[in-house]
Amino acid sequence: MKQTRAWQRMLSGRRLDLLDPTPMDIEIEDIAHGLAFVARWNGQTRGDFAYSVAEHSLLVTELFTRMNPGIAGKWKLAALLHDAPEYVIGDMISPVKASVGDGYGELDDRLTAAIHIRFGLPAVLPAMIKKQIKQADHISAWMEAVEVAGFEAAEADKLFGKPDRTFIKGLGITLRPPKETRIDFIETFERLLATL
Repeated sequence: MKQTRAWQRMLSGRRLDLLDPTPMDIEIEDIAHGLAFVARWNGQTRGDFAYSVAEHSLLVTELFTRMNPGIAGKWKLAALLHDAPEYVIGDMISPVKASVGDGYGELDDRLTAAIHIRFGLPAVLPAMIKKQIKQADHISAWMEAVEVAGFEAAEADKLFGKPDRTFIKGLGITLRPPKETRIDFIETFERLLATL
């Protein structure tokens, strides 16, 4: 029986097997490029550019850092890469992910483990770190909902929880061309990797 092709050719020239990914086939340039073109909120955001997963990842990293002053650089790197698998599997809003079932989650987990190993992180993050990244992710979702996705603050409060305003003070969302976001993502990655 002929096996269906499960790999994707990346711009780096790597062939990434989506069902059985290996760390050696993962390159940060591919991740940054892909995430800069994947739209959050299924593209239903205001502005001339999509709000990308790369932009979201940068915001989550900033929020995570503010929420955890003095935390090790490797955990900030984990925050930056928290949605990295979406560079090849795309982004789905949470209710759809839940209805798709375990398959999406298993695929995401395998890709996450390979990405983490590639960049010197544990394949599975400690529960506390994962929880703290998720908290930053929820605050980011609240900001995105209100600033670019057309939600009223009260509706966002119900869906994502009311954020601690001290963590978002001075932060805002600016939509940028994918190239700018990609460059910022790679520079942030390199800065954090240098702290390991």
